[in-house]
Amino acid sequence: MTVRYDDVVAAARRIEGRAVRTPVVEISEGLFLKLEVLQHSGSFKVRGAFNRMLSAHVPDSGVIAASGGNHGLAVAYAARALGVRAEIFVPEVCSPVKVAGLRALGANVTQAGAIYSEAAEAAAKRAAETGALEVHAYDHPDVVAGQGTLGLELVEQIGGVDTILVAVGGGGLVAGVTVGAGRGPRVVAVEPALIPTLHEALKAGGPVPVGVSGVAADALGATRLGELAYEIVSAAGVESLLVSDEAIEAARRTLWAEHRVAAEHAGATAYAALTQGVYARERGERVAVVVCGANTDPATLV
Repeated sequence: MTVRYDDVVAAARRIEGRAVRTPVVEISEGLFLKLEVLQHSGSFKVRGAFNRMLSAHVPDSGVIAASGGNHGLAVAYAARALGVRAEIFVPEVCSPVKVAGLRALGANVTQAGAIYSEAAEAAAKRAAETGALEVHAYDHPDVVAGQGTLGLELVEQIGGVDTILVAVGGGGLVAGVTVGAGRGPRVVAVEPALIPTLHEALKAGGPVPVGVSGVAADALGATRLGELAYEIVSAAGVESLLVSDEAIEAARRTLWAEHRVAAEHAGATAYAALTQGVYARERGERVAVVVCGANTDPATLV
């Protein structure tokens, strides 16, 4: 099952009034930041979480999800807004800031395994026991369609954008934006060199396991690209660019020092492609960068 433009339009109607229509700022001529850092729960993930829950029957046992942190926060936020129970499984790599946020939102939190895939296995086992609705972090059509509302919204806000830079972990955001942005803009994926899920999938002709490490592992730490994401982005010819941890750190500092945008490492990953010259803008090219997450310790920004 794939995701089509009409699915994204339907998702936008479904989540209207629940997800924030986040602002876009032009930081220099033709260069825009889509500030999803101002979204409920601090990342784009709430779009997909709401769309998944509003598209399905939620049983009395509630919803369950595995997450490096941001998806869990989004599911917990949406569950609280809809008055349902949320159980979130996170790996040990999940930052204390995100664990504290999950608990503050009323979620039942279990730390399981060292990395996301191990937490996902534990969540799936628990869902089979309780009958709770699983809200996958990235590999589900309703989740991808929900994330696609960001692309739909961005094109409406800017108009005439040539290129959209998007960070990649499991691929739900880049797949959704690829569909939601329509046939106009080119979508370019940006990944940490230490977690190249899409890069390796494109080389192999399908999703393959990759190692997970580095500064963005808590948010982009999927060990394997989603099948749905691969289907969408490979068909669309999306290219993958790799950036170093040092580049991500530098981009994050620049976002704060020059623009007062507080981004987590994953949120700065797409911007790192520009600041480090991995992606070179053409003359007159209008580029939008998705700053996708803000769940970080502010003390680490300086």
